Amino acid sequence: MPARSIASLSLSFGLVSIPVKLYTATESSSDVRFHMLAPDGSRVKQQYVSEKSGAVVERSSMNKGYEFEKDRFVVFTSDELKALEDGASHVVEIMAFIPEKAINPVFYDKAYFIAPDKRGGKPYSLLQKALAESGRCALAKWASKGRTRIVQVRPEEDGLVFQQLLYADEVRSLSDLHIERVEVSASELKLALQIIEQGAEDDYDPAAYEDEEKKRILAAIDEKIEGKQVVTHEQAEDTAGGGQVIDLMDALRASLKGTAKAKTAAAPAPKRKAAEPVTDISAAAPRTRKPAARAAKPAAETPARVRARK
Repeated sequence: MPARSIASLSLSFGLVSIPVKLYTATESSSDVRFHMLAPDGSRVKQQYVSEKSGAVVERSSMNKGYEFEKDRFVVFTSDELKALEDGASHVVEIMAFIPEKAINPVFYDKAYFIAPDKRGGKPYSLLQKALAESGRCALAKWASKGRTRIVQVRPEEDGLVFQQLLYADEVRSLSDLHIERVEVSASELKLALQIIEQGAEDDYDPAAYEDEEKKRILAAIDEKIEGKQVVTHEQAEDTAGGGQVIDLMDALRASLKGTAKAKTAAAPAPKRKAAEPVTDISAAAPRTRKPAARAAKPAAETPARVRARK
């Protein structure tokens, strides 16, 4: 199914205006969803009930209010709420260019893709290439759905990513957790670095991983459709957790050995070196008394070579 754009925007790059289309970068419909059903198997619908009277309240008769004290609200009409909203604009204004790694990924919110619209191909490609060569990304301001948001426009090999960012007051700080600072020894650090080196890879391939829980749930759903009973699997006990006290150095050494064994088991067997032809007959091994067995080998190999050439 072809991607559908959700908005047409104009990306302002200096005095250059780039017409672009906005596309969602993620797909939420891949989740496995269960519906709430009544005992008779029919769907149930959600209703709003007044806490005071217990009566069902229709959505059309509801008002929105802000609770400024306990159980005290200031009510806004729909017109007043619209007046509070920033007007949506199709213009996305670039405010600054910063190093691409300057933004902590914890500030990343929803991601979008942008593609050039009509007559936008050349300026789009120019911005993409300029950002890539400069090692920078663009910070832009975007007004949408009653709220002004800050977005990062960063280059990828196939186009530009339109990354919505969170504001500072929307992200908690690690310092609020008061994490204890504990010194580590040089030998502990050395072993930890060796473990990291053994498991190091040059890139992240998302296709190499799959949602195992989703796969398991879909398999269980298929079994239920076929009338089978879903069997509950016992969870394996966590032998490393709980109150067990382990020596850090012993655990690091064991981890290093375990990683090395896993890599050895996963590695393909080394190829045997092909036998070199004997050119000096006098240096060859003495003949054994099994000429028939030795003559059978080339005869068995001949059809394989013929098939390979075909």
